[in-house]
Amino acid sequence: MNIGKAAGASGVTAKMIRYYESIGLIPAASRTQAGYRDYSMSDVQTLSFIRRARDLGFSVAQMGGLVTLWQDRSRASADVKRIALEHVEELERKAHELQEMSQALKHLAENCQGDARPDCPILSSLAKSEKPESRRESKPKRFGTIGISPNRMHEQG
Repeated sequence: MNIGKAAGASGVTAKMIRYYESIGLIPAASRTQAGYRDYSMSDVQTLSFIRRARDLGFSVAQMGGLVTLWQDRSRASADVKRIALEHVEELERKAHELQEMSQALKHLAENCQGDARPDCPILSSLAKSEKPESRRESKPKRFGTIGISPNRMHEQG
């Protein structure tokens, strides 16, 4: 089947299929005599697998590892579980960071008068610059002019 039909059947756009081929996530499709890509049902199954992995937030590298394990009938399920649990940890870390950002923005919004005056603690906080080196250190993040680490914001009210 052509790339359009493979895209429709797998839920992966034609552009992404070409990208996955270009980076070696999937093998290059065979070509018709006219030079068009020709996909098999096995290719579509692999693309569907990749789409589901992408929907769960796996990186391209992780998807490559999962495809390799999926196609390896002698795999150990422990390897798959390890990748999944590492990804869960990463997702939970990101969720925690998003929660911290949300709390910081709520706090800034609560301290903004929201009136016709130009003074705005939200913009003042965004205008403060940090040195890039300080972000690499393991200090707790500090949010703008209020100087509250996200895990202490609820204490400060």
